[in-house]
Formats: sequence, structure tokens, C-alpha cells
Amino acid sequence: MKRQWIATTLAASALVVAAGCATYDGPQQYSTRDERVVQSVTYGTVESVRAVRLDQHDAPVGTVAGAAVGGILGSQVGHGAGSAVGAILGAVGGGLAGNAIEHGVTEHQGEEVVVRLDNGSTIAVVQGGPEDLRPGDRVRVLNGARGARVERV
Repeated sequence: MKRQWIATTLAASALVVAAGCATYDGPQQYSTRDERVVQSVTYGTVESVRAVRLDQHDAPVGTVAGAAVGGILGSQVGHGAGSAVGAILGAVGGGLAGNAIEHGVTEHQGEEVVVRLDNGSTIAVVQGGPEDLRPGDRVRVLNGARGARVERV
């Protein structure tokens, strides 16, 4: 009974950790990593906006947590060699499930914004959103060490 309680607690903890990784920094939010980072600013006009879906391709937290919980739960099956096989199968299955859960939690809507800059060049920026930008909007493009983003002037 105590092992089952520990396994359940670990499974719940893994889900909480995966959910905690799903943070969204909107256009007006900055991370502390953005402090003291120089960004160049250019201006332009939005040519097109297209909705896109963004997700986390690497899902290490969900995979590792799921594998740990699956391994613990799988080891409860059988005795001796059966317990070892159960642990391996549980770890593989838990890793796959944890990865899928983290992908689902981190997935969010975004947009691809094509901007004709004042200097005549055209760029495209994919960013979280939606920012509610429309073709014809006057925008500024902030471009720095961590990427670029487009926001209405």
C-alpha cells in the first residue's frame, strides 16, 4: 500500500512539473534573461499574418518524469524477473506518456507575421500570440540575442 501511495504521489508530481514548464511570455512580458540585452529596433508595415501552432519539440521533463513513475509502477508487477521486465516496460511506456503530456501542455497558438521594413526588405517572424496584428498595421520589430518579435507601434 505504501509503494502504491509513493507511486501515485510521484505521478502527480510529474504532471505538476510538466504543467509548470508551460509558461507563455506574451509580447509585453520579458524574462530576467532579457535584462541588459541590447535589441535593435526597426519599423515597418505588416504585409500578412498567419495563425500557427507552437509546441515544445524537446520534452525532457515529461519524458524523464514519466519514465521514472512508469518504472516504479511497472516494478510492482510480478516478482524477480517479472518485476524487472515490468519496470522496463513501465519506464518506456511512462516516458512516452510523459512526453505526450508535456507536448500537450506546452502547445499554444502563435502567428507568423510578414513585415515589409521601411528599408524595403521583407522579414517573417514567428511568435506566440495572437498579438492581433493585421495587414497594414504599423509595427516595430525588436531584434536581439534571443530572437525577434513584432509589436504594434
